[in-house]
Amino acid sequence: MSMKHPPHPGGLIRREVIEPLGLTVSAAASALGVTRQALSLLLNERTDLSSEMALRIEKAFGPKMDHLMRMQLAFDLARQRKREAAIKVRRYEPA
Repeated sequence: MSMKHPPHPGGLIRREVIEPLGLTVSAAASALGVTRQALSLLLNERTDLSSEMALRIEKAFGPKMDHLMRMQLAFDLARQRKREAAIKVRRYEPA
């Protein structure tokens, strides 16, 4: 069973990790060793979570990389399902 509208991992990271710790985006970015812009784009759900960023978040704040990446996969799959009708491919049938 899959979720029809899974959450973007960036929003979860913002609500469940960054905000409870009282961190600014700049302070969290510094702790992660990334630019403020890179983290801001993720937290505002404007870019996908990379495996490298997921590992950095695990090392700095604790949420497991595997869980975060499963969230990203669920989000990606749901996003593509919403576009399914726009992808015009017929089933291949051997002659």
